[in-house]
Amino acid sequence: MSTKKYFGTDGIRGRVGQFPITPDFMLKLGWAAGMAFRKMGACRILVGKDTRISGYMFESALEAGLSAAGADVMLLGPMPTPAIAYLTRTFQAQAGIVISASHNPHYDNGIKFFSGKGTKLPDEVEMMIEELLDAPMTVAESEHLGKVSRINDAAGRYIEFCKSSVPTSTSFSGLRIVVDCAHGATYKVAPNVFRELGAQVTVLSAAPNGLNINDDCGSTHMGALQAAVVAEKADLGIGFDGDGDRVLMVDHTGAIVDGDELIYIIARDLHERGRLQGGVVGTLMSNLGLELALADLSIPFVRANVGDRYVIAELLERNWQVGGENSGHVVCFQHTTTGDAIIAALQVLLALKRSGQSLAESRQGLKKCPQVLVNVRFEGGGVDPVQHPAVKEACERVTAAMGGRGRVLLRKSGTEPLVRVMVEGEDETLVAGYADELAKLVAEVCA
Repeated sequence: MSTKKYFGTDGIRGRVGQFPITPDFMLKLGWAAGMAFRKMGACRILVGKDTRISGYMFESALEAGLSAAGADVMLLGPMPTPAIAYLTRTFQAQAGIVISASHNPHYDNGIKFFSGKGTKLPDEVEMMIEELLDAPMTVAESEHLGKVSRINDAAGRYIEFCKSSVPTSTSFSGLRIVVDCAHGATYKVAPNVFRELGAQVTVLSAAPNGLNINDDCGSTHMGALQAAVVAEKADLGIGFDGDGDRVLMVDHTGAIVDGDELIYIIARDLHERGRLQGGVVGTLMSNLGLELALADLSIPFVRANVGDRYVIAELLERNWQVGGENSGHVVCFQHTTTGDAIIAALQVLLALKRSGQSLAESRQGLKKCPQVLVNVRFEGGGVDPVQHPAVKEACERVTAAMGGRGRVLLRKSGTEPLVRVMVEGEDETLVAGYADELAKLVAEVCA
């Protein structure tokens, strides 16, 4: 298949005002998407966004392009990314468009697409849109132009959907939580979900002004949440990113609980109740401790490439339900079609309620392995150090020496001239020595 010109692993993203994150490109993108989906029949497309200031500009541009192509547009306003996936399904739309740069600062923005099934767009549809982006823009006859409407009850619909992911008898009465909304797309929805289920909620970073999204708050900056949980004597804290598809937590001591640990808690609870379908999908960067902890429970575990797109593809291929990344993308396919931070948080709270354990106690079943990462400069050209016979032999030797209780990962950076040498195992001193040995070998090969 041809290489994509604009679409990355998670849509199109970049600095606002720099191509392709410009109003004229978004106009053309809206038109190209509208034309592509219209080829499949009648066309209704949902458009939602996070809270960054450039969302107004890009929403208007996309709306104009979609209408010019003859596609009807339904505007959702600021909504979490997974909410747009859900609403695309329930409104039986042909596609959903999210205007968001996720956990990035306000000066970035991007576009993500969902299919009518609430999943990532197939590669062939992305390629069709890219081909149309290079074609001359036309405008439908006036009688065939798309109409635009606004869905005023979108937040309420999504709140009820989130609540439906837990049994109707569920009450979190007596649970004290702190929720950090990152001044992002969950700022209205998330506090209401937890309050309506009975929890006592203290809310942080829920006053977006267009510029403060992810600014020293949310799942990428957990300090304020950690401090608030301790100060409020709360049971736990929940930190979302700007578009609501990542979640990290804080236990009552103020310690961060990452995505690997949340996945473990959810999978163990499902397994204990005989509800876990298949196993768990992590990524190349998932901590070895997750793999070993799941193995102790006889739960299968496989690794996908880094990126929730690849985790979801692996889950679909295996017909499994639970997976994610240590960054906080957590997928619960038994409830939804994509990574959903609120749904994942609710599954963790349910698991804690069923077990009677605190978050600090529940995470103890997973012992994280020390992980040492060494970056080696590699300018390219000549022999690929990752594929060099001596390097491969050394990696195999180190892996064998750790006897199934450690692993080695070498990969070239996609953004910098570096080879990343990562060694993980149970003995930190041993791991550091192996990482140093392999890094020196890679440096020799690169010289």
